[in-house]
Amino acid sequence: MTGARVKSLLSGKSFGGTRRTAHILPAFCYGLGLLLICLGASVAEAQTAPPQATLEAPVQLVYPPKPAEQTGPPVTITLADALQRALKNNAEFLSALSDQRSAREDRLQARNARLPQVGFRSEYLGTQGNGITPNGRYVTQDGVHVYREWATLHQDLTANVLMGTDYKRSLAAEAIANAKAEIARRGLTVTVTKTFYALVVAQRKYATAQEALEQARRFLQITEDTERAGQAAHSDVIKAQIQYQQQEAAFTEANLGMEDTRLDLSVLIFPTLDENFTAVDDLDTPRPLPTFGESQEMAARMNPDIRVATETLRQSNLDVKGAKSAFLPVIALDPVWGLEANCLATHCIYTAIPEAGATPTLGYFIQATLTVPLWDWGTLRSKLRQADFRQEQAQVSLSQTQRRVLAELYAAYNEAAVARQEVDKLRQTADLAGESLRLVTLRYQGGSSTTLEVVDAQTTLITARNAYDDAQVRYRNALAALQTFTGTF
Repeated sequence: MTGARVKSLLSGKSFGGTRRTAHILPAFCYGLGLLLICLGASVAEAQTAPPQATLEAPVQLVYPPKPAEQTGPPVTITLADALQRALKNNAEFLSALSDQRSAREDRLQARNARLPQVGFRSEYLGTQGNGITPNGRYVTQDGVHVYREWATLHQDLTANVLMGTDYKRSLAAEAIANAKAEIARRGLTVTVTKTFYALVVAQRKYATAQEALEQARRFLQITEDTERAGQAAHSDVIKAQIQYQQQEAAFTEANLGMEDTRLDLSVLIFPTLDENFTAVDDLDTPRPLPTFGESQEMAARMNPDIRVATETLRQSNLDVKGAKSAFLPVIALDPVWGLEANCLATHCIYTAIPEAGATPTLGYFIQATLTVPLWDWGTLRSKLRQADFRQEQAQVSLSQTQRRVLAELYAAYNEAAVARQEVDKLRQTADLAGESLRLVTLRYQGGSSTTLEVVDAQTTLITARNAYDDAQVRYRNALAALQTFTGTF
């Protein structure tokens, strides 16, 4: 096709063609363009469209699945067992225990620092000779070869060493570390106690919810039977169905709460997450509450917070004493016994004086140094003022700690006393609620009570039992909190 023919086709003219042909070609091109546009849009849509949704995975259990090694019989855990396990796995308590052991080593080091330091020193001094005499080129050497074999002893005699200030300070630091470790242990005891009994009460609430669900099911059956006998309206059945569905939801929530608290306790007492255990329910075992006088006496003797404040004040007093003793002179003693000769023997011929013959080499010498502080531009006095500031602050902290501990002791004892009274009252309430439900159910079966009364009695029983369980846990937690001040009783 020539260029003229192409130009003619594009312009709508043809060689020997009709005008109809000239109209068909533009229409054909237009249709082809629309087709290409549609195809391009389809491809773009296919590229940008999200991938086809895969089938959703089946709903999983809300509780973690147990590994194969945890499918055996569950381990029975008492509160004492949980406390022992937590002491071996809790990072904060183990850190405090490590600080306690480190403080013990500091005390040993401070004690040993007061004792003389014994050592052995062996040296060889080789000196270039002068080529004329047997002496070396250095005036301090009487021969080309000099041997030193010394047994050394070093002792610093300062006021702090003589009074044992640093050692006493390390004793106070060790006492502080011991008290802090005891604080960590008691705090961990409270945490484990709360978590342990949270699981126990969750197990009780699970059992209560299970029993309530069974009661709702039985009541639903009673209303259906009564309706079929023509003795009750359909509205009673609807109310019973609503109550059953609510109890079913409450049962699921109780199960979830129990598993959650089980996980919390597992984190505290096991090195790996292990749910295959059961907590022993000992809430019904009575725990005596000592009198306030006994609690106060135990707190005065065994409270670690007061011990920390007291030993901190003791440390600050020793710091003041050490700062004052820095103004006194210091004596250092370095006695040496051994030999320093041109040969390794008990008798040796000195190269400087060979005519003297063999002379003994073993002997001693003592180096004593006296250091007297004269002028330090006020540094020692500044350190003394710093020690005085810390001493004043330690006194204030001790007084405040004593007041705070006494106030918290009052509050903790009052909490325990009130919780103990609530246990007795709520036990009676739960018993009365159970009896009320029994009587109301019998009255409904006899036609003397309404559905609402039965449902209300069921709800009251559940609330009363849960409140009684919560009161028992509250009392145990209050005892644990009280023992952070008094120690175990």
